[in-house]
Amino acid sequence: MSNSLNTDTINAPPRDAATVVLLRDSLPVTEPTSANTAVFEVLLLCRGNSKTVMNNAWVFPGGKLDEADHDEGVSIADTLARPAQVLLHEPGLSSTRAAALFAAACRETCEETGVTLTASQLHPWSRWVTPKDPALMKKRFDARFFLARIPDGQTATHDGVEATDSTWLTPRAALTAYYDRQITLAPPQIMTLASLSQHDSIESCFDYARNNDPHLIEPFVIKGDDRTRTLTYPGDKAHPQQQQTMPGPTRLVWQDGRFEPPGGFAGFFTN
Repeated sequence: MSNSLNTDTINAPPRDAATVVLLRDSLPVTEPTSANTAVFEVLLLCRGNSKTVMNNAWVFPGGKLDEADHDEGVSIADTLARPAQVLLHEPGLSSTRAAALFAAACRETCEETGVTLTASQLHPWSRWVTPKDPALMKKRFDARFFLARIPDGQTATHDGVEATDSTWLTPRAALTAYYDRQITLAPPQIMTLASLSQHDSIESCFDYARNNDPHLIEPFVIKGDDRTRTLTYPGDKAHPQQQQTMPGPTRLVWQDGRFEPPGGFAGFFTN
């Protein structure tokens, strides 16, 4: 990922993609945890290969939909308790294309981390549609984010090709590392970690996902000159959608080569 702003308008339609936010329980601690202190961790992969999207950024496993995912989706559709398009809450989405997104999420996770998931273990969490004036990339994606707990007995690693490193961090610890400039995160990862930081357990995250439609996030971009940019999200006064759909900050501002909430570090944890 470039540390400079993209100034091009991208008119190509966004490509379907799937991302998995892989979770595990934190190691036992001897000191009590306070309310809203997560006792679970999130897997982050470093895109350290200059030939891949999001170079040197830390991301969740995922990638674009492949043609083979449609074939796999046919069998996946039969394993889900409810139809895939219903789970994704996307009117007009065909059942086969929806099931293919579940297939892509499982495939990408296995390819990049070695972790094998089934579609029934995925919890739809959010949908991110890249605007035509993306801040950091020259590509557009229509990415569905899923939550999943790493199955017992499995260990996540990185493939050494697209992902050159990996780490497990609590959502707050990941945002702390980002704010301290120890790692690089893109806005969808920032906002996802901020929303997950509102929960104190994996089950709390899953309960929220089961009882709420996946967040639809279409950032509205406020452009300044080549050195300034503000990304606004639903609920922000400048965003066309006035109702907030995702916990966390409603805007990120480009400052000193990265995006931050206006309120500084504490701004990650606003509601």
